[in-house]
Formats: sequence, structure tokens, C-alpha cells
Amino acid sequence: MRLLLAEDDRALGQALADGLRRLGHAVDWVEDGRHAASALADTPYAAAILDWNLPRMSGVDVIAGLRRRGDRLPVLLLTARDALDDRVQGLDSGADDYVVKPVHLDELAARVRALLRRAEGQAAPVQRVGALALDPGSRSARLDDVPLELSPREYAVLEALAARPGHALSRAQLEDALYGWGEEVASNAVEVHVHHLRRKLGPEWIRTLRGVGYALYPPLADGEAP
Repeated sequence: MRLLLAEDDRALGQALADGLRRLGHAVDWVEDGRHAASALADTPYAAAILDWNLPRMSGVDVIAGLRRRGDRLPVLLLTARDALDDRVQGLDSGADDYVVKPVHLDELAARVRALLRRAEGQAAPVQRVGALALDPGSRSARLDDVPLELSPREYAVLEALAARPGHALSRAQLEDALYGWGEEVASNAVEVHVHHLRRKLGPEWIRTLRGVGYALYPPLADGEAP
């Protein structure tokens, strides 16, 4: 999943960005509120992590702008403010969750996963599509309860497709989910990842819809009506 991180403390921002990338996320990191607002207007993110006290435009103001235009993007507000009134103000501004610094990367990642589950209408921590089970916490997948050996990029492609089974995602949409700013993207990267996934899942799981993209279709179980 592609995330926007807005944090003006360079040491903290670098640490969080690197940590989230190691967990398999594509992360775009900005250091002020206006850049955050511009990025959110131009790029399809799965979620945003915004510091409250950003230069040029506060995180709360960035969130308010999102909500005014009807954008329901999941947003986690990151701040050193811990008074009750501050927590109330942050949530009432439109934030979906609120974390007080200092924050451990594992907690931050878990809160982002919870935001993404709620945004997708999913309560259980493990996502199931037919016989396929994806665990965002461990970035692992199982098919018929057998573990799949997936690279981080392969898991990310499968996760993006599993979020909307039966709906096609274009190559550009999958690239947006896989790569952050400045990351080099080979012209056939998505095709290669899909090829590897078909070899591991079985060729019937991922369909190519010509001129549209790729879609995940769980095979019918024996005796199941089409």
C-alpha cells in the first residue's frame, strides 16, 4: 500500500519512512503541510500519516481540506500534544486516529493496518478471498492453508488486487500502490510480478482484461455454481 508521511522532524521522518518501507509499504515523505496537501490532491494514497505541527500548513488544516472536498482517505494524526482537548480537536478535525509521540514503529504500523481494514469494511485482521488468506501484519499469504513464498512486491500486488476481487486494476494503478517517489520502475515490473504470482497461485487466479488491467478471481470450489 502507498502511504503519505508528513513529518518535519528529519530524523523521525527518515526513521518512520524507512521502517514503513521495510514493512512493505511504498512511502512518500514530505516535510511541510502545503506539500502534503498538494501530494494528497494529486496521488492516490491508501492512507496518510500527518504531523500536527507542520510548517506552512498544519496537519489539522490539511485534514480539514480533505474532508471539505469529501475525501474519505484514512488519516492518522501524529503529534506531541497529549492533552484531552488536543485529542478531541484532532479527531474532530477529521482524523481517524491519533498517536502521541514518541511512537514505536510497530504500533504506528498496526494503527495504519487498522485504519485500512476499517476503510475497506473489513473487521478481521486476516483478509480472505476464497481459499486465499492474506495477513497484513506479517505481510504473508496462504493458499488452502499452505504458506506462499512471496517477495515484498509480489505480496503488495496481491494485496492490491485482493482489496477489490473481480475489479480490474490498471498497470498504472498497481505501480502507484507499489512505488513511492524516486523509486525506479521497470517498464515490465507489474507484468513480471503478476507472472510470478500466477506461477505460485495457479494461472486461474489472476485474469488479464485486455486494455484494462488485472483482476483477482478466486476459482470456484467443486460443486459451486458459477
